[in-house]
Amino acid sequence: MAEYQAQNKAKLISDTRRRFEAEYVTEKSDKYDPRDVERLQQDDNWVESYLLWRHNVVDETLKMLDESFQWRKEMSVNDLTEASIPRWLLEIGGIYLHGYDKEGNKLFWIRVKYHIKDHKTILDKKKLIAFWLERYAKRENGKPVTVMFDLSETGINSIDMDFVRFIINCFKVYYPKYLSKMVIFDMPWIMNAAFKIVKSWLGPEAVSLLKFTSKSDIQDYVSVEYLPPHMGGTDPFKYSYPPLVDDDFQTPLCENGPIASEDEASSKEDIESDGKETLETISNEEQTALLKKINTTEPTSKAEENEKVDSKMKAFKKPLSVFKGPLLHISPAEELYFGSAESGEKKALIVLTNVTKNIVAFKVRTTAPEKYRVKPSNSSCDPGASIDIVVSPHGGLTVSAQDRFLIMAAEMEQSSGTGPAELTQFWKEVPRNKVMEHRLRCHIVESSKPTTLTLKDHAFNMSDKTSEDLYLQENLSHRHNRKALLCEEARAEMFANSSCESDCRPP
Repeated sequence: MAEYQAQNKAKLISDTRRRFEAEYVTEKSDKYDPRDVERLQQDDNWVESYLLWRHNVVDETLKMLDESFQWRKEMSVNDLTEASIPRWLLEIGGIYLHGYDKEGNKLFWIRVKYHIKDHKTILDKKKLIAFWLERYAKRENGKPVTVMFDLSETGINSIDMDFVRFIINCFKVYYPKYLSKMVIFDMPWIMNAAFKIVKSWLGPEAVSLLKFTSKSDIQDYVSVEYLPPHMGGTDPFKYSYPPLVDDDFQTPLCENGPIASEDEASSKEDIESDGKETLETISNEEQTALLKKINTTEPTSKAEENEKVDSKMKAFKKPLSVFKGPLLHISPAEELYFGSAESGEKKALIVLTNVTKNIVAFKVRTTAPEKYRVKPSNSSCDPGASIDIVVSPHGGLTVSAQDRFLIMAAEMEQSSGTGPAELTQFWKEVPRNKVMEHRLRCHIVESSKPTTLTLKDHAFNMSDKTSEDLYLQENLSHRHNRKALLCEEARAEMFANSSCESDCRPP
């Protein structure tokens, strides 16, 4: 059944591409941006999003693509930047992305009270909507948003049905599959008739996505930490520009580099706050030594290596999945795993491995800076080395699945210093297109008990070992394997790069 569905989907995508090229592009090539036509031929997810919105009816999908592509060219969507938007419109804070709903969807805020109906500015406002949606779509590739229509303190002058219809069309035609829901907050009675018209624009299937709320029930969709005070929330966020609200990633607590004295000083804080064993991060020198150790032929038992790793890496298991970026390999690839209060594993670990021949500067940002201590959160990584970043909840605050982390990285010149002042200056000057970015979600593990597989594997000596013993043994093996794998990959890539350079070097 699954195989049939995959084949059918592939056929629909192929038919859509073939027919759009033959029936539309040949006649209307001047009405489309060539970049969109090219993307349609390469991006299966993009084609599928249009098909799904039109219930896999190819004829209807083609009409939708035609309308969408013409709009994208008319609005110059692919070329929209901050410079395309009047500064006053960015400063006023009427439209922006910030926070997450209870399902983890990004919140797209439209503060209607800041909108005054004016035909002279309507095009710029539409461009601002398109700018944010296109910016988000390129970063998240299909993950939906929740539109927050904040109608508090709204008067008759703010009612602009043309603008509302444009927003509806953005999700019906231009960005299909991107709408999770529309939360309408504190709608005044004078707008009841207007929103009856909005329902007709959405159509019967999308009407269910409209959620009319007040202060008493908006928390059904968004938790208090992402609601402003006038909605009954506790979010201290206040919009300001410049810079752009960049996915709300901000500097976490304990912004520092991997300095031994700072690590040692903070260990006392960890003991006092957690009542647990202290976690010490492995230094660059130890990582380099581990790389050298891999190259030697002297045999070393797994037990000895496990013991060495365990002396440094207590309290949680090493991440296993790896995101392979152009500058850094990042583990875990997608989710940071935090233990629940019962499991006791409060800390999480991020491992960065530099796969370039230059020093790579990195910094860590989070959507909940008041919640987390991150060590180090702003530092650098030598070529071929690995850095362990420890993330721990601060002051007893609870980890949320809505929290996000952003890792930013950029190559530094060989002559550049890596002290705090040099790094600060580097991040001010590095071009945006030279910065690698990767995002991580948070995941809470409810129990630290071993899996069924682990129990089965060790059934022969279960009587001699407790569940905690088995879990610790499994973690030791994971930590050792992950460390060895990361170092081996880094060494292999450095060797490959060196070989390429030597091949290209003139005699």
